[in-house]
Amino acid sequence: MVLKPPSRVELLRGTLDLLILRTLLPGPSHGHAIAKHIQRTSEDLLQVETGSLYPALYRLEANGWVAASWEKSEKGKRARYYRITPLGRKQLAREQSKWDAFARAMGLLLKPAAGEGR
Repeated sequence: MVLKPPSRVELLRGTLDLLILRTLLPGPSHGHAIAKHIQRTSEDLLQVETGSLYPALYRLEANGWVAASWEKSEKGKRARYYRITPLGRKQLAREQSKWDAFARAMGLLLKPAAGEGR
């Protein structure tokens, strides 16, 4: 029996902000690196397209959750680097708490209770 690899998962509305903020927690990064980190860390289950990533980054910047500056990349090219702000750290904590509660609720609903028949 050949197992097919899992298909990529569509992002739930609002989770992209959480993923970006979490990705920026260790330090500044440019857009392409953010997208690659999310893809690599999720074992290729999540892929953030450019058309979703940059509007989200602009929205996070407008909310004051990230700050951006132009710098030279590792390859010597000019790139816009994003870093999480103190306000962004607070938002990350709020969003992560909501996500943890949601994941717990889903786990409770999807896990069969003792004695539950199928």
